[in-house]
Amino acid sequence: MKVGVLADSHDNLNTIKKALERFIKEGVECILHAGDYVAPFAMKELLKPGIRLVGVFGNNDGEKPGLRELCKEVHEPPYLFELAGRNILLTHYREKVREKLIKQADVFIYGHTHEFEIKEGKPLYINPGECGGWLFGRPSAAILNLESLEAHVVFI
Repeated sequence: MKVGVLADSHDNLNTIKKALERFIKEGVECILHAGDYVAPFAMKELLKPGIRLVGVFGNNDGEKPGLRELCKEVHEPPYLFELAGRNILLTHYREKVREKLIKQADVFIYGHTHEFEIKEGKPLYINPGECGGWLFGRPSAAILNLESLEAHVVFI
């Protein structure tokens, strides 16, 4: 199963659309978002393709009830769940997650820093960088193959 990974989209509809186009082209079956959508209008854009979205809240998600009303699969971080036989740990702040919880994951996805990082191992660490591109001007996302546990960053 291919998964699209996003974080820190910060209401940038243009880069959200570009990320979604790339995900569709790559055959992504699920999108994981590590927080900072910001407003419901950004969530509406993320849901347009009809691809399942699972996410957590970030520190800039000020309208949580509106976001959750649109997508029931947005959770308080950290959120550990199973997807295609893999344990996925999704959060916004990497530093706030206990080591005991991290050890239960096959994949640990986080955001907040706006800087992409992929670190192989158990678990596989993924920070997709900033989808919004507001801080560094280089919007990015990641694509994860859950079967092979391989991931790569894509610039959008």
